[in-house]
Amino acid sequence: MPDYADLWEHAPGSHLLLDDDGLITAANATFCEWTGHAAADLLGRPFTSLLPIGDRVLHTTHALPQLMVTGRIAEASVQVIGADGERHPALMGATRVTAGLPAPETRVVLVDAQQRRRYEEELLTARRRAEESQARIAAAEAALTELVHHDSLTGLLNRPGLLHALHGRLGRCGADATGPGTAVPTVFFIDLDGFKAVNDGLGHGSGDELLRVVARRLEDASRAGADVARLAGDEFVVLDDVSPTGTRRVAARLLDVLAEPVVLQGVEVVVAASIGSCAAEVPVAPADVETAADLVLLRADTAMYRAKAQGSGRWEAHVPGSPDPAADRLVLLEQLRSAIRDGELRVHYQPRMALPGGGVSGVEALVRWQHPTRGLLQPDSFIDAAEESGVIRDLGAWVLTEAVGQAVRWDAAGVAPGLQMAVNVSARQLADTGLVARVAGVLARAGLPASRLVLEITETALMHDPESALTTLQALRSLGVLLAVDDFGTGYSSFTYLKQFPVDELKIDRSFVAGMTTDAGDRAIVASCVHLAHAMGLVAVAEGVESADERDALLALRCDQAQGYFFSRPVPADEVPFPATVPA
Repeated sequence: MPDYADLWEHAPGSHLLLDDDGLITAANATFCEWTGHAAADLLGRPFTSLLPIGDRVLHTTHALPQLMVTGRIAEASVQVIGADGERHPALMGATRVTAGLPAPETRVVLVDAQQRRRYEEELLTARRRAEESQARIAAAEAALTELVHHDSLTGLLNRPGLLHALHGRLGRCGADATGPGTAVPTVFFIDLDGFKAVNDGLGHGSGDELLRVVARRLEDASRAGADVARLAGDEFVVLDDVSPTGTRRVAARLLDVLAEPVVLQGVEVVVAASIGSCAAEVPVAPADVETAADLVLLRADTAMYRAKAQGSGRWEAHVPGSPDPAADRLVLLEQLRSAIRDGELRVHYQPRMALPGGGVSGVEALVRWQHPTRGLLQPDSFIDAAEESGVIRDLGAWVLTEAVGQAVRWDAAGVAPGLQMAVNVSARQLADTGLVARVAGVLARAGLPASRLVLEITETALMHDPESALTTLQALRSLGVLLAVDDFGTGYSSFTYLKQFPVDELKIDRSFVAGMTTDAGDRAIVASCVHLAHAMGLVAVAEGVESADERDALLALRCDQAQGYFFSRPVPADEVPFPATVPA
């Protein structure tokens, strides 16, 4: 029987296995020998951390969506950062596998482009020796270039071929290419609207035929000298030198030819397109050609998605100097991933005061980002992007570990024994099947009793999927962890579900606390929340207390605990006021 493990380890290509979050779960020996990375250091590391920023952006915006939709990436040109910081050109293919596995995984194959180039050069040398004429040598070289730079289905340029053409155009742009009305390299990024319906309804054979028809139409509609490429799936690019006034005409002509019906298996199909365009900012210094090419493709792609959002058959152009939210968000997320890895995150702690006694009953852990250029960032600058992208899982795990560790350090210093540590849990974290095991592991490693940890979940997160939330909360409760409903009163919770959830605290939202001394309605809401909590045997905690009047009103309503700027702002661990009493 063959040793499949040995075959995998020493395969000619570099192989990686990724989980559904893009984290590396295995790397073969070929990859480690090629890049110098140790296999143990790669486990649990995001695959994108091995790519330079340009390739990370293109991977996130192009390759990853293609992988999630089609289940595979045929071939993409990337660079892999080795252990010594050197970049290794590679051709990447990937397949997402779901059948027969407990969880989906992505199998990535990277072929060393330099090794492949050396291999190709060796083949070329052997061919030169065998061939008798320069004409046959030239024909062989042309065939090799055709193979490397062209798409086998349509005959158009592929991504490497397009980048080669774009680099060439950008490299030829001199200082005289900046006058008004001057034609500059312009990318038209084209995505078909409705291609998936053709594939699903008529089969992949018809889908391939449609792609070939689209390729011929784009070639026919483009000017002589333009480059036409198929990047992947149903994504095409037309690259031409166009003046600002001519861009609209080119886009309109492309939209018109693509909107014409196509007959497939006797069925007339109309598949329109969405187009985004971006003109390169010239001149481009030779050292900046590669970065400029990546940027113009990204901006054209972003403009295409803006066009698609407005409906089928639309065109949008990138406006130089305009904000680029998609690119900015990708940069922010990449910086945040680095911040988690490089220790730029901080945890500040806001005391929770017992009423009426006034002692510190616990603290809430609140994350901050010590950005290297923007200073100390509050959560509203990055939490939403982290939540939408899934980075919140790594971020939340880091905050949980740091907060629990700080509670243990305070215990060791004899500070506030029995102090409760409250940590926020987002909707995406709550839906993560690994949350309970992660919490249990953090508590066990730190040696903190589970009853000292309070997990705060927003009312909205609980009601997003009540049945799943109930299962997770019950599992957390079985650990002994305390649970709090955060921002209570702002959501749309059902009292039936609230009664079923094994929660210990209700945290009354600051918007009601802030108005309770001046607005009878807000005071009535706060009073109702306190009475509801007590009727259900829960602790009532008021957030956002900023004045003595608000503190006194809460005392009168017999609220159990309170926190807010009146008592203390969120501060670093060494500045938490221990012991503390309620200000007079």
